Amino acid sequence: MITKMLNYQMDCTPLFRNARKASRALSALDGDIIDRILVKVADAAIENTEYILAENKKDLALMDESDPKYDRLVLTANRIESIAYDIMNIAKMKNPLGHILSKETRQNGLIISRISVPFGVIGIIYEARPNVTFDVFSLCLKSGNACVLKGGSDAINSNTAIVGLIREILQEKEVNQDILTLLPAGRDETSQLLNAVEYVDLLIPRGSRGLIDYVRDNASIPVIETGAGICHTYFDESGDKEKGRAIIYNAKTRRVSVCNALDCLIIHEKRLNDLEYLVGLCADSNVIIYADEKAYDVLKGKYPGSLLQRADNESYGTEFLSYKMAVKTVGSFGEAIDHIEEFGSKHSEAIISENKTSIRLFYSSVDASSIYSNASTAFTDGSEFGLGAEIGISTQKLHARGPMALEALTTYKWIIEGNGQIRL
Repeated sequence: MITKMLNYQMDCTPLFRNARKASRALSALDGDIIDRILVKVADAAIENTEYILAENKKDLALMDESDPKYDRLVLTANRIESIAYDIMNIAKMKNPLGHILSKETRQNGLIISRISVPFGVIGIIYEARPNVTFDVFSLCLKSGNACVLKGGSDAINSNTAIVGLIREILQEKEVNQDILTLLPAGRDETSQLLNAVEYVDLLIPRGSRGLIDYVRDNASIPVIETGAGICHTYFDESGDKEKGRAIIYNAKTRRVSVCNALDCLIIHEKRLNDLEYLVGLCADSNVIIYADEKAYDVLKGKYPGSLLQRADNESYGTEFLSYKMAVKTVGSFGEAIDHIEEFGSKHSEAIISENKTSIRLFYSSVDASSIYSNASTAFTDGSEFGLGAEIGISTQKLHARGPMALEALTTYKWIIEGNGQIRL
């Protein structure tokens, strides 16, 4: 078991250096050994559920239950079982390394190939989500990367317990434990990680928009932006209200604290008479609705008054992470697209429509990593996409987009085979 890391400043350079050294050894690790380690980690998560939950409760005791991050911090036996299931799936997946992405023999006889390889060392900065600790380690190990984790102080007990269990398994399997490093929870350590240019190849922040912006603006290392999700669902003029009712309720309430949860329902004005029905299930879950003038007038007296409020400038473009949702009325398909363009975060957007032309236009017009028709945005998840798990959901366009898993944690290098060729 590793010693719990307290919130104090330290020079992290030796930790970064050790991670870099360990990453080089990973490239020689047999794929079967990696898979056996992952299976062992999945088993250990289940076997040590009570211990993990006890440490998690220490973190939960220090957080207000009304905090949107509380649900993300919570671990349960069912959630740990789901985590273990994802790890097992990763173990079963094909090794993403060493794939020949292209190969060509040039006129001069040179054989030029492009082959998938790991990044090396990946740094993850994340808030109160201890499940990320398991996910990141599993995906990084399978893709041949060492990982340096910088979790928040909110989850220090949970993260320390999880990392300790994993490192015990690595030691048992005679694998360098430094392929997994958990930094202390202080801010100074965050700054050190952001600037560990010699040792860390890539940074992936997971958390609030504030965290992501801070990492992007202050890092000297390449950053992939993930996490912040301001998700819309547009109920089109031709939308099926039965589909819409179920989709809206699921997207909003399945798990409100995650980035794929619905934040704003956009409705065509010709379907306002169906609005009460569309959001009816949301009332059962005490969802607060911030409605524009037209939607408010329709819902007044029909949706619980204590849960109905008038929308203001802050209602749109907000990731609520709670039982709250905005409603925007539009007069046309184009207005809906314009609203998403102005207030979306390029994460997940959906249309509910029976008009195939409208659906095709939605696909081509909306700029987001994941675009749905007649389905809940709750599906934006690495496991649901068949990727085993995810290290984050990229909202940018460079390198990777949407749920990032094994393939996204690789880069490539060129291999040139010659036989004495020289360039004139």
